[in-house]
Order: sequence, then structure tokens, then C-alpha cells
Amino acid sequence: MRRLGLGFMASAFLTTTALAAGGVQIDPDDIGGVVTGAKGAEAGVWVIAETKDLATPYIKIVVTDDQGRYVLPDLPKGKYKVWVRGYGLVDSQPVDGAPGKGLNLTAVIAPDAKAAAEIYPANYWFALLNPPDKSEFPGTGPQGNGIVPSITSRNDWVIQVKENCLPCHQLGTKATRELTDTGNSLEAWDQRIQKVRSDDDPTLGPKAKEMTSLMTNAMTRYGRHRALQVFADWTDRIGKGEIPKETPPRPSGIERNLVITLWDWGNQRFVHDAVSSDRRTPTLNANGPVYGLDEFWGSMLVLDPVTHKTSVVTVPDSVPTRPGGKKAVVHNPMLDQKGRVWMTEIPSITGAPHPSFCTDAKASKYARYFPIRSNIGHEIALYDPTTKKIEVIDYCTNTQILQFQRDADNTLHMSGDANVMTWINTRLWDETRDPAKSFGWCPMVLDTNADGKITPDRAAWNEPGKPLDPKKDTRMSSYLYGMGINPADSSVWYAKFSPFTQSGIVRFAPGNNAPETCMTEYYEPPKRPDGLYSAYNIRGIEMDSKGVAWVAFGSGQIGAFDRAKCKVLNGPTMASGLHCPEGWTIYDTPGPKMPGQEVGSADWHYLSWVDLYDTLGLGKDVPIVNGTMSDSLVALQPGGKHVFMRVPYPMGFYTRSVDGRIDDPNAGWKGRGLWTSYQVVPLWHMETGEGSSGKVAKFQVRPDPLAH
Repeated sequence: MRRLGLGFMASAFLTTTALAAGGVQIDPDDIGGVVTGAKGAEAGVWVIAETKDLATPYIKIVVTDDQGRYVLPDLPKGKYKVWVRGYGLVDSQPVDGAPGKGLNLTAVIAPDAKAAAEIYPANYWFALLNPPDKSEFPGTGPQGNGIVPSITSRNDWVIQVKENCLPCHQLGTKATRELTDTGNSLEAWDQRIQKVRSDDDPTLGPKAKEMTSLMTNAMTRYGRHRALQVFADWTDRIGKGEIPKETPPRPSGIERNLVITLWDWGNQRFVHDAVSSDRRTPTLNANGPVYGLDEFWGSMLVLDPVTHKTSVVTVPDSVPTRPGGKKAVVHNPMLDQKGRVWMTEIPSITGAPHPSFCTDAKASKYARYFPIRSNIGHEIALYDPTTKKIEVIDYCTNTQILQFQRDADNTLHMSGDANVMTWINTRLWDETRDPAKSFGWCPMVLDTNADGKITPDRAAWNEPGKPLDPKKDTRMSSYLYGMGINPADSSVWYAKFSPFTQSGIVRFAPGNNAPETCMTEYYEPPKRPDGLYSAYNIRGIEMDSKGVAWVAFGSGQIGAFDRAKCKVLNGPTMASGLHCPEGWTIYDTPGPKMPGQEVGSADWHYLSWVDLYDTLGLGKDVPIVNGTMSDSLVALQPGGKHVFMRVPYPMGFYTRSVDGRIDDPNAGWKGRGLWTSYQVVPLWHMETGEGSSGKVAKFQVRPDPLAH
């Protein structure tokens, strides 16, 4: 138990004897105390402090220890509202607090299970959705039950719902599990998915109509009338008082050491990703700005976490005037060794001209080997914080995710195409500003004839979708989404994203004379004895220092793939991707399952990230995925133990990428942390409702819940 020193007591920062008796010690910039309820100390509940006295709204959240004690550390000066939230409770009445003052709090026991369930994460409510009966599959199409024939089981139906709905928002939030429309619930759901918010909505703008089209098309794919019945039944049962069958556990163990800090971006828009440092050098940009991309409005948001000020930088594109005032989609930012921000940019127009070097064999050896022909203009944007200027670089292919190679050229690899793997030699770009000299790419060709190389003659390849000739190498085609670079051998790994067919992972090694030496390998999760795949829908992949690939599955699972365990690395079986089941270990995420869901959980994971440098405090090489339906980041420790880092307020924590930064390697936990954006495409789905702003979130792990 901690004791208060006489000098500290004399400072009078602690003002109540209850704090001293509880052994809670605070600094002048802390608030601390004890949380008690009707049955005594409340362990594993959240204490939330919120202020609007800074340049942008600010929230800090901690968890009580086993004696109900808490310390909110390092609070900026201001007036705070402080309150308690926890499973089994209803929120306590906020009370005034200030840094340097002790504050004991009283938890309020929930009067019943229904009241307690109001703060359960979305996946607990989503698990109440009851899919069509197994006898209704496979679907019989428009002339039968309306379900498309490619949906062959309840498990497939659940996967379809998750992949069509959850990329934009949670299902199970109060905004989605309750209906505000009058009339019967089936009609209300039919109206809900056809609603279009105004085109001048600051959150979505022109994206609103596209979202509505996606929703109504998805419902048709599920079998529109049958699906409306399923969703109507879900909200009807909840409206009559049905609550989740499982209770989420309170934070325990190391989860109680978590400190979460939230800043508003000051912008009511959807921020897809945030970046704080160079992933190869996490001390770069120490205490500097955090950058996020406002995906739908072509702008970059900037937070200064020291001054708590935010700003907006407009990201230009090469087509300044677009139909309907559309903006280019900016997507994934990445810092380089100079602190510059590289970002993917997808113009919202087709038919734009693309650079001639993409097809000119005289201008580029890559075009001579495999020309790229596309009717869509594509770009990369580069922001220099020293000059405050952005330059736009036209390119040949779509771009999605960025990762820097650990080499002298500072090669920037890109995902986002279905036929080639692409990169830019940023050293050459800085020296020449010549894209033909700086850009490179390779098609995805598998060594299916097992001769240890790729036949340079494209006419000698098996083409995608054609019968496999085992005497030939085989070109594959599939959309590449998330990506990671193996620090052990510099190979580049991609998530082959196929949301409604089986997905897998792709390994790419450029060799010493690309494109002729480029080699590709492909691996799918193994099948179970019943014929189902063991996991579904990969978007995210990252590599640890040992060369193990960590994969985020939309089915609610985390996968580890160790290529070193594979017995087969080439040959005709590679075309299936099923040739190395021994390389895979699949972990179901804890939490409820959907009815009929054979694998995974009701959670949904988007991207993955590996903490190579222990920027969080859970250890090196710890993989982390987005708990998109569980209001959390989910870490997997050695031995398979999951650590849920849950954001309890405001409910609806929904994030994409994760980034780590070390501000001060000598400051212990205070000098380290993870950064991520906190948003949902329809921001009004958040607990705070209309007018909600996207946020920046910082996660830190203390040595204990009272460290200050």
C-alpha cells in the first residue's frame, strides 16, 4: 500500500482523509480517490474526467484497482466533470473536480439487468440478431426466398451482414438497435435503409447517397424481405425488453492499468486513419502533431497534443473541379524519416488520364515487363510540415495502404490494386521528381511449376481464372488491402481482400533485379473437417520481428501465420493457397457469437498492428487489432491471452489503424503510447448523438492503476 510522505501531505493537494486512508497519492496535475458503492469498493470500473476548457474538448479515462482506488494522471489545467461508469452500474452523477484535488466518488448500482445493459458494447446486442434458419440455405434467389444462391449457410449469411454493414458503423448501438420511425418495424427498417442525409451534411457530404445505395443493395443480397424480417424481429425483441445473454466482464489484471486520453479533432467528419511517427523509428516526431485524414472531404486534420489545438489542411488533387463538388478520397497517412506525411489519394472521377510511363516500355522497365492500363486516375499526396505544402503525384494504380521499407532508398510500398504490387523509391523521387524513375511494380505471379523462379515470358503464365497447367507459373489477381513488411527479410505481405469469397495473404519478395526476380506466394486459412474455412475476411496484416504475420479477420478472429513452419513453398498446390495449414494458428476473439456463426465471434476486426518496439507497455511484438464492435483495441499476449483496451465513453469507439510513438524513452510509461482515430462514418451513431465530433485517442499502460 502506498503511503503519503509528510512533505506531500503538507502541500495540501489531498483534501480528504478518505484519500489518505485509501493510500491514494496524487500530484498537482492529478485527480484521485476511491470509488465505493452500496456493497463497498467498486473494482474494475471506469472513472471519466471531461473538460471543455482547452482548445478542443478533452477526456481522460482510467480504471479502479481491486480496492476501488483510482488516479487520473497528468491533467491539463481546467474544470472537470468526473463520474463513474461500469458494468453492473448506471452512470453516477458528474461532480466537479480539478487537478491536485482528491475526489471520492459514489457508484450507482443498476436497478435491473436492462438498465445495466445499456452500456454493453455493440457486439453483445448484435449477437441477439437471429439469422434465417439453416433450412433456408443455400439461397434460392429472386424467384425463391430472395437470398442469393452464393450464400450457402447461416454462417455465410452472418459473414455477409458483417462485411456489408460493419465497414461503416457498428450494429448494436442504441442508434441501430432501436427504431424511431412510426408504423410497424418491418416498414421502419425498409425506410431506414433508404434514408439519405442531406448532401451538405458535414459528416458525409456526397458520400451519403453512396452509403444508402450500399445499404439497400446489401439488404437485397441477403434476401430483402427475409432480411427485413430478421432485423425487424431483432429490434422488436429488444423493444420488448430482451437483453444480451452474456455480460461483458469488467476490466481485470493489466486492463486496469490503462490510461485513455481523447481529444476532439474539432471536425464533424469521418477520419479513416491517424499517424504519429515513423513506424521504423518510433521516437521520430516526439511530442509532435498527430495527423488524420478526413476521408470524404479531401482534408488532413492535425492535433497538437501539447497545446491541444487542432487545424485542417486541404489536400489538393490533380482534377480540381469534379462533378457535384466531389473530393478525392484521402485514405492512409504514413510518416517518413523526415517527418513528412505520405498519403493515398483516390480521385472521385473515372476517365482521368494517367501517366504515360505506366504503359511506355521505353520509359519504364516495369511497363516493358507488365504494362498497367487503367481508366481511373490515381494519386499519392505528400505533405511537408516544414513548408506546409502538399504535392500531388499522379500514378498508375489505385492506392490503399502504405508501408516503408527499411532500406537506403526508403522504399514506400503500396497496396490497393488487384493485379500488381507497387512501390516508390522515395530517395529517387526526392532527387529527380521523375515518377518513371521512381515508381516500380510487379504482377502477382506464383512459382507453380516449382523451378525456383518466375518465367519472364508473360505468354507462358497461367492467367487468372484459367485452368492450371502445372508446367507453368500462375498469375493471380485479387484486391490487396492491408499490408506489412517483414523486418527480418524485407518481404512484403498483403491481405488479399475478398469479402464474399475466401480471402488469404500474399507474400512478395522483389529480389535483386525487379521485376524479373519478383516472387509471389499465397496462403489461405485452413479448412475445418466440416469443410468451412477456419477464419474469414482478411483486411489487416502486420509482421513481427520474427517474421510471423498477424492477421485481422472480419469473422472476429486473430490469426498468426508462420511461414517457417511450411513444408511446401511452391508448386501447383500454391494456387489454392491451402498448401500450408501447419503455418496457421487461429484465435477466436472472446465475446458472444451470432446464432449460426460457426467460427469467430460477433466482433469485427479491420486492421492489425504489431508493437515492434513496446510503445504501449505490453511487451515487444504484441499484436493488436481493432475491436470494432467491442469499443476496444484487442491485444494478444503470448500464450493466447486477450487484453481488451475498451473505450467506455462515448460509446461507439470505432477505429481503423493504430500507430505507436515514444516521446521520451527515459520517461517510462509516460513517454510511450498508442495513437488512433476514433470515429464512425455516421458520427451521429456515437453515444453523444447529433453534432458528435471524431476524436484522437491515446492509449497508455501504467505499471499499476495508481501510477502517476
